[in-house]
Amino acid sequence: MSNTKPSLPEEYISLLAEVKERVRTAQYAALRAVNKELVGLYWDIGGMIVKRQEGKSWGKAVVERLAADLQVDFPGVGGFSASNLWRMKSLFEAYVSFEKLAPLVREIAWSHNLIILERCTDPLEREFYIRMTRKFGWAKNVLIHQIENQTYEKTLLGQTNFDKVLTPALRAQAKLAVKDEYTFDFLDLGEEHSERELERALIARIETFLRAMGGRFAFIGSQYRLEVEDKEYFIDLLLYHRRLRCLVAVELKIGEFQPEFVGKMQFYLTALDRQVREKGEQPSIGIILCKEKKRTIVEYALHSAKKPIGVATYQVVKRLPKELKGQLPSPAEIAKLLEDGE
Repeated sequence: MSNTKPSLPEEYISLLAEVKERVRTAQYAALRAVNKELVGLYWDIGGMIVKRQEGKSWGKAVVERLAADLQVDFPGVGGFSASNLWRMKSLFEAYVSFEKLAPLVREIAWSHNLIILERCTDPLEREFYIRMTRKFGWAKNVLIHQIENQTYEKTLLGQTNFDKVLTPALRAQAKLAVKDEYTFDFLDLGEEHSERELERALIARIETFLRAMGGRFAFIGSQYRLEVEDKEYFIDLLLYHRRLRCLVAVELKIGEFQPEFVGKMQFYLTALDRQVREKGEQPSIGIILCKEKKRTIVEYALHSAKKPIGVATYQVVKRLPKELKGQLPSPAEIAKLLEDGE
């Protein structure tokens, strides 16, 4: 008997790839459906406990008995410990009064919900992290890292001119894509370093860098060459934002922001739009990353800029300036940004 495998048509490889992709899509959809049902179940149990406790003095003993009975009746099914029942109750109580949050909790995993519930107190902050987790598929450790680095505050405080130069359809997405400050604590750099050293260190840890930037960026190149009138110009880093469908030029500055940085970035963005931008892509965006900035100077420098530019700072060691909370936009502005940024 011959062991020779029958020859396959040339189209087989593409068929296999297509079928595998469809299987993965179905598996992911099934996992999402199971998660939605599970969190919905926990929500309902939390609600039942809350309603039964209204006007009654019983509490800990009853919940512990309920947990024990559920574990007997549903052997092998996890999640029915007394501590988890209390978490279900806490989740229901925290979100039941907020019409938008109640359905959102079903869109992310139970473990992610608990991280947000326990580490955040403001409803809008919780909404932000729920929406970002759903949008970017953050793993648990990534979510914790984002909360510890105050991504909520640093995103909402971002200094850009997007409101004036981008269409309404793009503004919210763009503002959520550019933070006010980035933490590159994964770099092996001291406080004193050159721009070239910073660039090389970021490229060496490119995947981590892209995650720190927000998760929707793809790397195109460093020292990206542009030629205008026989003169060469080089962009420090060129990225692509998949959701916005646009090129993103990043300029690295190890010192304090200077107003003239904006003029140089506008030149780069014009060249990218005319020479590199593909048909169907959105206008290129610039990010000027500086070690320090004065907010009023940035505001004045961006006031008349015609190209979409954001100015942010970076740090290579982690610090958490809690005073940021006092500078946040109004709750109405935050809610609108989150809704428009979907």
